[in-house]
Amino acid sequence: MIGIAAGLAASGKIPFASSFAIFETGRPWEQIRQSVCYPRMNVKLVASHGGVTVGEDAWSHISIEDIALMRIIPYMTVIVPADAFETERAVEAAASFVGPVFIRLSREKFPVCFDEGCAFRIGKAPRLRDGNDLTIISAGLMVSRSLDAAEILSRGGIEARVINCSTIKPLDEEEILAAARQTGAILTAEEHSIIGGLGSAIAEFLMEKEPVPLVRIGIRDVFGVSGRPAQLLEHFGLTAEQIVKGARDLVLRKNSLPRVASQP
Repeated sequence: MIGIAAGLAASGKIPFASSFAIFETGRPWEQIRQSVCYPRMNVKLVASHGGVTVGEDAWSHISIEDIALMRIIPYMTVIVPADAFETERAVEAAASFVGPVFIRLSREKFPVCFDEGCAFRIGKAPRLRDGNDLTIISAGLMVSRSLDAAEILSRGGIEARVINCSTIKPLDEEEILAAARQTGAILTAEEHSIIGGLGSAIAEFLMEKEPVPLVRIGIRDVFGVSGRPAQLLEHFGLTAEQIVKGARDLVLRKNSLPRVASQP
């Protein structure tokens, strides 16, 4: 499928190739690297069944490494939409963009975060909520949970900025850098391994540009397990409550640091 997609792109078509995330990124990784990304073929990979919400299909079908596998390949753009409306806009943007694109989708229904006319731009991470105590940066399913967590935190006197980082590569460096400088603490939330995904991308960028206290909510260094989606989200700590706990600990850590002058 990947080889055919590369051939179609070479003949001027805009192919969209789709399969389960675990298969589309793992089995043909070499073909994606060699036939799609090295020659910068205009191929769009749309992977369904990403993350632990695959559910009862068992660990073998649970893809928690796919973002890392795609992010590491040069010239690949990586997108993880937050809901159905953003997915629609992301597909349109991918079709207009010249170059390899990976869009990661889910089997599970997502809560709706945006309206039908929502805007989407590759490489932009819109701010969904203002706050100056910390910033929550999330993607995919975890965007809705981050917004829920921010509401809970607000009732306890902590105001969290929420950023939808649906483009994981390339990052919106300007928005993320401003968030780090203005709020002084970053929490990332993703339905993916914390190794190589959104949390890694943010940590790598900020370590070079603006080191601040950081917490990564995601799947630790383990494989998925079989279960119902809601059970698995709870099992792996991918909940609003876990974000709230991480955020409170993060704010305490931030407030214990020596005070420095804020930057614009």
